[in-house]
Amino acid sequence: MAKTLLDFEKPVYELETRLEEMKATVEVKSIGKEIRLIERKVQELKEDIYKNLSRWQKVQLARHPERPYTLDYIYEMTSNFLELSGDRYFKDDKAIVGGFAMIEDKKVMIIGHQKGRDTKSNVFRNFGMPNPEGYRKALRLMKLAEKFGKPVITLIDTPGAYPGMEAEERGQAEAIARNLFEMSKLQVPIIVVIIGEGASGGALGIGLGDRVLMLENSWYSVISPESCSSILWGSWDFKEQAAEALKLTAQDLLSQNLIDRIVPEPLGGAHTDSKAMAQILKNVLLEELSLLGKIKPDKLIANRLAKFSKMGVYQD
Repeated sequence: MAKTLLDFEKPVYELETRLEEMKATVEVKSIGKEIRLIERKVQELKEDIYKNLSRWQKVQLARHPERPYTLDYIYEMTSNFLELSGDRYFKDDKAIVGGFAMIEDKKVMIIGHQKGRDTKSNVFRNFGMPNPEGYRKALRLMKLAEKFGKPVITLIDTPGAYPGMEAEERGQAEAIARNLFEMSKLQVPIIVVIIGEGASGGALGIGLGDRVLMLENSWYSVISPESCSSILWGSWDFKEQAAEALKLTAQDLLSQNLIDRIVPEPLGGAHTDSKAMAQILKNVLLEELSLLGKIKPDKLIANRLAKFSKMGVYQD
C-alpha cells in the first residue's frame, strides 16, 4: 500500500528517503558523519513541524488514513476481547464496536467508533458514522458493564452520527440523548478518549465520562471545519480559518476545562508508530482506572454531574 503523505509531511519524507538511499548504496562507515548530520536534520525538522502545527493541520493528522482505529487499539492494548453485537431492537451497527476485554489484570467494557481502511470496509463500517442502533448497542453494553461492576472505556473517532433520513426515522436524536442521560448516572467509572475525530453529537453519544482524554493530534467540536466554513462562507474554502475559530484541538479544550488530560503521541503522529501509541494509551488508561476505582459509585456520579454542569458557565 502506498504511503499517504500530508503536505507538511513531505519535507520529512524526502529527507528520510535520502537518508535510506545513502545507507543502502554507500558504505556507512565511510560517510558516517554525513549520515549523522542528516539524522539530526530529520529530527530537528520533525520537531519544528509537529510542535508547531496549525489547527487545520491537526485536523488532517486526526483523519490520517493510517492512524490507528478502535479495533487496532483493542487488539494491541487488551487480551481476551469478546465482541458483543446488536442493540436487541433493530440490528447490529458496524460503525460501533464493543465488548469485554482485559487490560492487564483489569476487566473493562471497551466501546468505540470503527472506520474502514478502504472503500469496501468503509462502506461496511458506514465510514464510522453510527445509526441509532449503534448508540443503543453502546448503551446496552454500558448497562451490562454496570450490572457486573466493570468500568467503561469509550474510544471516539467519528465524522458524526449518520445524517440519513432512515436514521432520523429510527430516532437518532433520541438515541444520543438517551445515552447522555444514562451515562450521567451510570454507577461504574467511565473513561472517554478521543483518538481521532470527535464531531458533534456523533461523538457526544458515547462521550460523557468521569475522565475525558484526547490524543495530542485529535480534534473535538460541535461541527467540522468544512461544515462550519460552508455555513458561514457558503464554501469549504475557508476551512482553515474555521478550524482556528472553533478552537477544536486538545490543547484548546484542556485550556477551557472541557477535557481532563492530553495523551502524547509519538513524534509525527499516532500513525507513525501505532504500537508505541497503543502502549502510551494503555499506560494512561491503567493509571486512570486505578484512580477512579477508589471512588465510591455515589461520589462518582456526583462528581460527574458537577463536572459537566460547570461547562459553559461564565460570569459577566
